[in-house]
Amino acid sequence: MVDKLEIREIAPEDAPEIIEIHRAIKKGNITTSWIKSIEFHLRKKQFVGYVALKNGQLAGFIVGEIQGPSFGLEKSGWIIALEVHPHFMGAGTGKALIKSIFQYFREMGVRDIYTAIRWDAMDMLSFFISVGFSRSGFNNLEKHLDDAILK
Repeated sequence: MVDKLEIREIAPEDAPEIIEIHRAIKKGNITTSWIKSIEFHLRKKQFVGYVALKNGQLAGFIVGEIQGPSFGLEKSGWIIALEVHPHFMGAGTGKALIKSIFQYFREMGVRDIYTAIRWDAMDMLSFFISVGFSRSGFNNLEKHLDDAILK
């Protein structure tokens, strides 16, 4: 029997399985703030998301939104989260999810799509390059307010 991959729109009821995918990737090291963030995005009206089901089991998910214009960008798509359960990695699940969100953004008139990944996440960097992403014209900047001295 051939394993069938089904892509459908994400739903708030998917939260428990999405959290379990994140837990599997992080080897149990999952924060309450991450759980609250994903639950928040699942309730937002302006977000888009898809899940991949392999033989009825949730294998991965992608969450994004349209933003802008802001910070010198016109309307743009942003991928906020993309995760595939370790048991389903390397089988095209992530690429199927990317294809779905690309199609959504195209239908909404978005031409440019952005995401941000950790500098040391080489597997994610390789994946995004493999689906056509390249370095953007933006730099991510960070400031820890605990260290801030304001005058």
